[in-house]
Parts: sequence; structure tokens; C-alpha cells
Amino acid sequence: MTRTFTNPVINENFPDPFVLRVGEWYYAYGTNGGGNDVPVQRSRDLVNWSFVGNALAGQPRWARAGLTWAPEVMAFAPDRYVLYYTTRDTLSDRQCVGAAVATRPEGPFTDSSERPLVCQADLGGSIDASPFRDTDGQRYLLWKNDGNCCNLSTGIYVQKLGADGVSLVGTEKLLISNDALWEGAVVEAPSLHVQDGYYYLLYSGASYDNETYAVGYATARTLTGPYTKAPDPVVVTSGQVVGPGHQTVVTDGAGQTWLAYHAWTLGAVGDASGGQRSMRLDRIGFKGGRVLFGGVTLTPQPVPTP
Repeated sequence: MTRTFTNPVINENFPDPFVLRVGEWYYAYGTNGGGNDVPVQRSRDLVNWSFVGNALAGQPRWARAGLTWAPEVMAFAPDRYVLYYTTRDTLSDRQCVGAAVATRPEGPFTDSSERPLVCQADLGGSIDASPFRDTDGQRYLLWKNDGNCCNLSTGIYVQKLGADGVSLVGTEKLLISNDALWEGAVVEAPSLHVQDGYYYLLYSGASYDNETYAVGYATARTLTGPYTKAPDPVVVTSGQVVGPGHQTVVTDGAGQTWLAYHAWTLGAVGDASGGQRSMRLDRIGFKGGRVLFGGVTLTPQPVPTP
């Protein structure tokens, strides 16, 4: 008998989810909540999750406490993990990107830096950092300038990471900006996936707190572009699932790709006027420069292969 699950897989407030696989375990990291700067949960099957604790061991000296969000983690060695996160820089009073290090995926992560890793103060700040490892092993960091905070345009940037994971190499490059009608003033939450010679840049756009929020994508044949946007978003509000976004791609034990994302569920556990954003999981595919997504679900579907 086929085991099934029904969304949401984390049925509590867990916005901006990121999922990392380490051995037989998956780790999910979310924006601050419940007294935790970076709550982390663990699962063997992407469906049944248990709370582990607070991944971040305090704020660095340059940051203001209580404003930590959009964490993502990359492994640089079996005993070296780097957590990229957004917090408030006290000097510029902008949201900026920090990097913290731990020996285990659940933390505790420590950030001993004297200043943010990325902080485009003149562009509104920098948020939503997302690490990526290319097919040749080179690692990169993507992020968004927070221009919508102050009536500026927003864009997705990329820059090479140093071997230590807490430094940047060279100069950043702008990949896309908010120039499509559906995006409104915002493109954010980048995540990059490479498959069969195509780079798929997934991102969220529009307003996170209502039904306009959605996931779009752009494709390129080289990591730094140029990128061509799909004309319309592929993950959109449907029925009770409102404002899906801040996505991440995760691959199960059978090689099937899944999209983990958050959304509001109206009339159930939350709503976009003050409820919670829970974590969901739906299948996603990539073929010939196109993203294949069957839609957000609230009906049973087969459990991923561990």
C-alpha cells in the first residue's frame, strides 16, 4: 500500500523554509518564531518533522536582536556548515546578510564577524541569501537587494563564495529585476537549480501577505546569464492555499525533485491577514528550460522516497 501525505507538512508557523539533506536526514530551517532566531526541524522522509531547536547561537555584534529571517545552510565539509541569514544591521539600519558557522547541521551556528557579509545599504539593504554549488564545484551566493523598503527597484544578485563560505570573491552581478507586471515592486527569495545544461532561477514576487504572492522562474545556459523569464508565475494562489512562495528545491532518495514552500491556508490554520505560513511540499520537474509544476495541493499524494 502506497503511503500518502497531505499538505502542510509542517502545520505551524514556519515561513521562508529551506531544506538541506545530510545523510539520511533532512533539516528544515525557518524565519524566527516561537522564541527562536532560526528554528530547525528534522525529518527522514520530508513529511514527518520534529523540532530540534534554535540553530543560531545569538546575534553578531553588528546586528539588532529579534529580526532574523530567511535562513539557508550549505555544507562545506562534514564538520563545517555555514548558515546564511538576514538580520538588521545597526550601523546602516538596513536588513543585511550574515554568515554563521557550525560543526553540525542543527547548530549551534556562531557568527563572530565584525560586519555583514552582504549589505547594499544604498539599495535598501540585502536579504534572502541562498547558496549554490555549481557542477564544477564552485560555490556562489545569491541574494536580493531590499529596495522595496524605500521605493527602489529590487533585483537578484549573485557572487562567488570563498572556500571558507564566509567571504565573497570578485564582484556581484545583477541577474534579474522586477520588470514583470505580476511581480509588482518585488522579486525576492532566489533559489538556483541546474539540470541538463539549464540554470533555473526560481524566485518569489509581489506581496508576501496576500494572494498576489507567487513563484516565477528565469532560465539561462550559463550561471551568470543572461536569464530569460517565463511570462507567468508557476506557483500561484489556488483555493484555500494563498500566497505560496519563498521556495526551495529538494531531491529525495529516488532522485525526484520537490518544491518546499510556505503559504497561508484560509479557513484552516491561518490566513493572510494575521495567520501563519506553514510549510508545504509538492513535486516539481525541470525539462528543456521549462519548469513543470502541477499546482499547489491539499489532497493526498505519495510520500517521497527517503
